[in-house]
Formats: sequence, structure tokens, C-alpha cells
Amino acid sequence: MRAYGITYDTGFTSAGSTTHEPFDPEAVRREMRIIHDDLHCDAVRITGGVQDRLETAARHAADAGLEVWYSPFTNGLTQDELMAFLLDGAERAERLRRAGARVVFLTGSEISLFTGGFLPGDGLEERLAVVTDPERMRAALPGLHAGINAFLSRAVAGVRERFGGQVGYASLPFEGVDWTPFDLIATDAGYRDASTPPGWMEGLRAQIAQGKPFAVTEFGCATHRGAAALGGRGDSIVEWDERARPRLVSAVTRDEEEQAGYVLELLGSYTEVGADTAFVNTFASRHLPASDDPGRDFDTAAFGVVKILEYGTGAAYPGLPWEPKAAFHALADYGRARRETAPR
Repeated sequence: MRAYGITYDTGFTSAGSTTHEPFDPEAVRREMRIIHDDLHCDAVRITGGVQDRLETAARHAADAGLEVWYSPFTNGLTQDELMAFLLDGAERAERLRRAGARVVFLTGSEISLFTGGFLPGDGLEERLAVVTDPERMRAALPGLHAGINAFLSRAVAGVRERFGGQVGYASLPFEGVDWTPFDLIATDAGYRDASTPPGWMEGLRAQIAQGKPFAVTEFGCATHRGAAALGGRGDSIVEWDERARPRLVSAVTRDEEEQAGYVLELLGSYTEVGADTAFVNTFASRHLPASDDPGRDFDTAAFGVVKILEYGTGAAYPGLPWEPKAAFHALADYGRARRETAPR
């Protein structure tokens, strides 16, 4: 595998707030150094729906020596608004690239779910209801595929007018993306769970056989016993109220070792099949803080490899509001071994 990386969330927008509050550029700068120097990552996928934050994080990542995957991940925009966001982001990413950074630009993330007009429904919940209803989904697929590819074709053309690096898109399998205009193939569906068929790695090889670099832009595990069997649904143990406040709906046992084992196992699988790049989801889930009270330990639902503290700052990295979890240390060892054995 050419590059191993991690996702860095600058803030997914929802209910008038974001999943990264407060956003402190100096803390971001320090965390990018930690991602490069301590996790030994080659790359970072920078996600979020606030343009200035994406650019700030991307600049700090480049300064730290990381390959930057500039990855708008928006929510609640119209297709026209998303297009404008992507084109603005491409111009920002190009300035960074021209300054000497290694930059890949992604023309959005999972847009069928988080942007209006591709699937029936006015919001995420209504669209998910379509996705989880086989009959309604079958009826929606032809229009979905046509709409997604028409939009992405225009987006790629516009981005290439503004950005000179590689272009991709963080996809979901049911979107039916035509990869012809892209430089690489990428999927956010890198999770393996109890329902994953035994031959799932053959599906990965089929993607790679298309002849373009294949990137797993998202995979990871929550931090409770049984989370590996849930894969990308590991956060289903938490629900949100109308003010975006979390509530645990299932009693679970905290299990950092299960999270650590899962991410290492999948990194091994992606290396075995010849993926170009794989990004662990995620560095920090700031909207899900830990607590000594099991009923309020929202970090059990978190994919972050650091534990966001309910109060104060941590001891391992003074001044930052988190402590490393077992997955952090496992990834640090993994990345260190990669660097030590890399060809010189």
C-alpha cells in the first residue's frame, strides 16, 4: 500500500453546529504534527463542511509533511450550492498544491445521502428510509445513477479548470459512479461487519483491476464490545435530539482493544489486495466525549482513535483536550514499522 492515513474532521455541519467545536487553528496545527510524527501517517483526509476550516487544516497538514486529501463533506446543501462549494475548494486546494504540497481533491463525499435531489426525500432521515427499503431503492436506482454521474461529470470538469492535481470522489457502492473522468477510485464503504460476505476481498480486487489507484477513504470501528460486528454502524448505540445532543440507547462495555484490532486487521487486508491508500476513520470524534459515568460515556460510540475528555486537557499531550486510545498506540506502532521498512 502506497500510503496509510487517517481522517481529520474539521466539522460536519448539522442542527446549526458542527462536530468540531471549538475549532482552534493552533490545536489543529499540533494535531497534524502528531498525525505525521507520532502516528507516522503518510496522508490525511481532511473532511468537513466549512470552507475556511478545510483550508486551514490542509495548510497545517501540508506544513507537517502530510499528503493532503482535500475532501469536502457537506450536509443540507442544494446541488447548485454543493457545486459552488466544490469549485471554491478546488481553487483553495490548487493554491496549496502550487506552494509545493501533495494534494488530492475529492469532489464531495456520499452526496446521494447528504445533498438534495439525488434520492427521494427532503433530509437525511427520509433518504435513509429509501436506502433501507429494497423496493423503494430498486425504483430509485436508475434516476440516482443518472443524477450522480451527471453531477460528478460537471464537477470534475469544473474542478479540473481550477485544480491541477489528482481528482477523486468519496463514494457509496449504491451510487453507481462512473469512474471514467476520475484519476482514482475511492469508497467510503471500507467497513467490514458481521454481514460482510466471505469473498469481500475479491470485490476489492475487482475495483483495483479497473486500472486506477483504489483508495479506501473511510473505515474504522467504534469503541465498545461488539463494535467490530457492526462495522460502520458502530455508532448506532447513540441517538441525537433536535439540538444535536447525544443519548446512549444501548448499554455497552467499553472496549478499546476491539477497536485497535479491527483497524489493524483491515489495514492488513487493504495492503494484501493492493489498495493505493487507506484512511482510518477517524482521528477524533469531538462531538462524543468520554465520561467516567458509563451512561454518559459517549466515546463508546466514537470512531476516534483519541478519547475526547469531558473536561480539561490530557496528560499525554498537554493542552489538548484528549488522551490516546489503544487504537492510537496500535496505529503508531504500525506506522513506525512501515517507515522503518520503507525503501530508501
